[in-house]
Amino acid sequence: MQHVVIGAGPAGVTACETLRKLQPDAAVTLIGDEPEPPYSRMAIPYYLIDKIGEQGTHLKADPGFYERQRIEVKRARVDRVDAPGHTLHLDTGDTLGYDRLLIATGSSPMLPPVPGIESDGVMACWTLADARVIHQHARPGSKVVLLGAGFIGCIVLEALAESGVDLTVVEPMDRMVPRMMNQTAGGLLKRWCEEKGVKVLTGAKAVAVQPGSPARGPGFFGSLLGRDQGSPRGPLTVDLDNGQSLQADLVIRATGVRPNVDFLEGSGIDVDQGVLVTECLMASADDVFAAGDVCQGMDLSTGQFHIQAIQPTAVEHGNIAAHNMTAACRIPHSGNLNMNVLDTLGLISISFGLWHGVDGGDQSELLDADRFRYLNLQFKGDRLIGASALGLTDHVGVLRGLIQTKAGLGIWKERLMRDPTRLMEAYLASAQAAA
Repeated sequence: MQHVVIGAGPAGVTACETLRKLQPDAAVTLIGDEPEPPYSRMAIPYYLIDKIGEQGTHLKADPGFYERQRIEVKRARVDRVDAPGHTLHLDTGDTLGYDRLLIATGSSPMLPPVPGIESDGVMACWTLADARVIHQHARPGSKVVLLGAGFIGCIVLEALAESGVDLTVVEPMDRMVPRMMNQTAGGLLKRWCEEKGVKVLTGAKAVAVQPGSPARGPGFFGSLLGRDQGSPRGPLTVDLDNGQSLQADLVIRATGVRPNVDFLEGSGIDVDQGVLVTECLMASADDVFAAGDVCQGMDLSTGQFHIQAIQPTAVEHGNIAAHNMTAACRIPHSGNLNMNVLDTLGLISISFGLWHGVDGGDQSELLDADRFRYLNLQFKGDRLIGASALGLTDHVGVLRGLIQTKAGLGIWKERLMRDPTRLMEAYLASAQAAA
């Protein structure tokens, strides 16, 4: 049996490890298009602030892991998939056959339609190659503009702020992390960052990036990228839709990601936002599966299929897909709970499930703005369906458990409406009722 996994991130590596355990005699090939050993993008911020070295980002600390597990790691890009022929066409000109295929190609940063966004000095913080450049040149006092204050943007924000740069964040929505926080929580997070010395401009959008004018001395990005830039350039200018202009030595874009599916065009594999799959993570073509950011999998809260680009989902997808690649009896995936946990300069924020609520639902809210404390619970009937919190880390597991189990709260729904801090009592009561 020849198993091939495209994508060397958490979903792909988890799948390969599981495949080897389940089928010791099968051939397992992992294809990745970056030169480094498989690594976690979520570890990059720790590398930027010197908490870990490059090796600390690797998904397997032991460099001999893949060889010992007889997992062939092939460094190449898949240009085309011939699903009927069970064949992959690589950028090296080679072809590779498979019996079972897992697509775990992840996602890539989106390029916003802003004139000048591809200028030298504007980059994403997505790969280890990106991180090396930022690590070397985001020096204390250098002016950095970060475009985007979503989940990924806030992870990058923390690393940049701790490196001592003069940081300005530009977010087009009216609050920070708008896909995991409401106006109240997002506003508190903004004030927290500003009190830590980070300038945050919400409701502002970059409309142009102007390359720097010719300057004396070595060009900032010409030298660091190791290529001839012609005349050395000075700082960039970022023009905003509110008429403001920002000077920057470095501009980092964190304006969203999109699944890597372009190579599947003409493959016979159905794609919407990501690869369309069944409850067993099977794609539309025979013997093809998908996992991770590229997979349009099931959401536990809604039962609908959509992209859920978080590492816990990728790992779970990889494990389940591997089981189904080896099993005659498929294991259905019950869906992942949408969840985010974010540490921004020491302030923890979380969101679970349908944190924004549903039509006709109820909510309970607790706010202590002076202490940066916030808790919001969302209900449908007597079930807790979503929650968000800021500065409150007690009973996070309880929150997740109540939402994930879809437990009926009975009289505890009204008690939580009056006092949302009584989560542990409600959890114990629901567990006792279930028993």
